[in-house]
Amino acid sequence: MALVSIDPSTGQEIQSYKEISNIEVQEILNKVSLSQKNWSRSDLTFRQECLKEIVGVLKDSKREFSQLMTSEMGKPIIQAKGEIEKCILLCEYYYDNATHFLKDQYIESDTHKYLITIQPIGLVLGIMPWNFPFWQVFRFAIPTILAGNGAILKHASNVQGCAIAIESCFDKAGFPKNIFRNISISSKKVKKVIKDSRIAAVTITGSTPAGRSVAKTAGKYLKKTVLELGGSDPYLILDDADIDKAVNSCIDGRILNTGQSCISAKRIIATESVYGMVLEKLKSKLSVMIMGNPFDNVDIGPMISIEARNEVHDQVCRSRNAGASLILGGVIPKSNGGAYYPITLLSDVRPGMAAFDEEIFGPVFSLIMAKDEDHAVKLGNDTPFGLGAAVFTENLEKGENIARVMLDAGVCFVNDFVKSDPRLPFGGIKQSGYGRELSSYGMMEFVNIKTVAIHNG
Repeated sequence: MALVSIDPSTGQEIQSYKEISNIEVQEILNKVSLSQKNWSRSDLTFRQECLKEIVGVLKDSKREFSQLMTSEMGKPIIQAKGEIEKCILLCEYYYDNATHFLKDQYIESDTHKYLITIQPIGLVLGIMPWNFPFWQVFRFAIPTILAGNGAILKHASNVQGCAIAIESCFDKAGFPKNIFRNISISSKKVKKVIKDSRIAAVTITGSTPAGRSVAKTAGKYLKKTVLELGGSDPYLILDDADIDKAVNSCIDGRILNTGQSCISAKRIIATESVYGMVLEKLKSKLSVMIMGNPFDNVDIGPMISIEARNEVHDQVCRSRNAGASLILGGVIPKSNGGAYYPITLLSDVRPGMAAFDEEIFGPVFSLIMAKDEDHAVKLGNDTPFGLGAAVFTENLEKGENIARVMLDAGVCFVNDFVKSDPRLPFGGIKQSGYGRELSSYGMMEFVNIKTVAIHNG
């Protein structure tokens, strides 16, 4: 079967990529396994120099890669450029900090000298999504490879152009050939790759059902997994919040990538005293935002596919039928085959509605009223997900306490929208997965933290 890349703004095919055979997959795994054995024994400074070179490749190719991203998955071009810039920051961060993260530690006793050393574990399979086609791959691959592992990428079928471009980055930067390889296969072949004895661990960013499937297969063969899955992030706006700042942050966090982000502001929960003000400001600000060709200066472009757009519209319709009020949007526009869906604002959202209970992966704002702060926290935690959360209040001590202790999520922001940062561990709890990416914690997920004891007597 072919892996097809389709322009979501027109519905037209961009390119078709041949799916590689099982034999070809085996050949790639053999080559990466051999390359990784030598790479694991290489000096860290050499690995860092390769990393330094990849920064140059990204800078030189930023325009090309941004355009490719926008063509394949519809991300507004300015956001696509920002994604490449974020990959550069990640590379620079690990270049600066890898020596510290990976250094040996010594512990002395009367009878022994103990050494704690960080060693690679082998080949890591990364199953990556289409919504951040460069960033998601780089945040998995860079710390993994820098630690001495090899990386196998199984990218989403509809962004194979991006996958091939990423592989070329590693080749151009002077990394050993076959230390990072893309395998162009469909999802139905992934299970066989996970089972392969040369694969030591698996990381996936995707849906909760996909995560369960990967974890089940990997667990059977006792392979480490990191799962970064869905989210229905609550954004709490309390009585004493700066309403303009809160609303602007909710908007920035929600419309990013046309709402197709696991950490966007999917449930905006405002206390009763400020609810009306939040609603009016959301309506006013959202009504002037622009949907259009992602290569133009627009706020949102198309969604990834007609199927995805229709699913979001169904969730909006079911929420309305259950009693939610449609304030803006909610109508599929006439288009030339593109997967466009307007910025949509729903108010009077309550538990039991799709807009509250389900993850809506598109540009839909769900506004929920809470009686008070305690009720806002309760509503925020009323979800099977636990990826991100935010709270808005002028009382920073209170905000920190709510974020630190009361909200059930892996990442909590106070007075800002949730975002990933190379310096900070990122990941979820509950149905949003487990394990962490980024920072030193992310690098430690796929290593052997080995203890060596040397007897002095």
